[in-house]
Amino acid sequence: MKLFDAHCHLQDPRIFDKAPQLIAAAVDSGVVRFAVNGVSEKDWHLVKQISESYPCVIPCFGLHPCRYVVERTPNWLNTLKQFFEATPSAAVGEIGLDKGSQGKKVDFTDQVNVFRQQLEIAKELKRPASIHCVRAFGDLLQIMKSLGPFPAGVILHSYLGSAEMVPEFANLGAYFSFSGFLMSMKVHKAKRMLKMVPSERILLETDAPDALPKSELDSAHLVEGASLPEELQSIEISSAPFAGARDVSTFPKEALNHPENIHKVLIFVASLVEMTKEELAEVTYQNAVRLFSYDTCGGQS
Repeated sequence: MKLFDAHCHLQDPRIFDKAPQLIAAAVDSGVVRFAVNGVSEKDWHLVKQISESYPCVIPCFGLHPCRYVVERTPNWLNTLKQFFEATPSAAVGEIGLDKGSQGKKVDFTDQVNVFRQQLEIAKELKRPASIHCVRAFGDLLQIMKSLGPFPAGVILHSYLGSAEMVPEFANLGAYFSFSGFLMSMKVHKAKRMLKMVPSERILLETDAPDALPKSELDSAHLVEGASLPEELQSIEISSAPFAGARDVSTFPKEALNHPENIHKVLIFVASLVEMTKEELAEVTYQNAVRLFSYDTCGGQS
């Protein structure tokens, strides 16, 4: 049984020094690929570094819609383009829109402008884009309609949107990725929404080190002994849908999600869609392989 973690953050400063052990443990458990998403100009080089050390890592570069939009430098877009030119295997992410408690601190017009520019890059490069969306699905759909469709695909990461919007997003090329956050949704709502997702459009992710699965927490894998390298102590990460910018030095380490926990997500989602875990693992693995199998030689047809 092979699994593909469609969205995680192994470069997160809370776990960066543990990345080699986390990858090894996850690989031993059957996780063969990881899409690692950058969130700011400060961590793109770390994503690139991990991908160069581990062929199982697909690097993704993007500017997350929360505080990183405010903190971006005047040259952010050129820097981002340079990372894609230097890293032909890269996808786009994490990008998006956020009207949640943290997103409200960032001018939404500014968020939209930054998001559109990055979505245009994804379309131009014919690469998938991993999208964060909190309480802004109507805005997201409108923007995707104006720029789409997206034959290379977009990933609605940690999707917690409505069942009704699934067909419209799918028609534009969206894939729906599910993490431990799905366990926060009422089961009947989650089942109803999942029934609307075409089987060829479903993905699994951990969003590690966030989105720790809440079911059977006692048996979940946690990141132990994670320390913060001195050179990363100035970076704060807020990649999760409901997470805000935090002082990572005070973050409770025992709550950090391990990429091995994708097995927990697999079991939970499989129970809701009435598939065996083996069947769902195969479907989601093949979907992710198809999504991330783009030309990495720089030649765009």
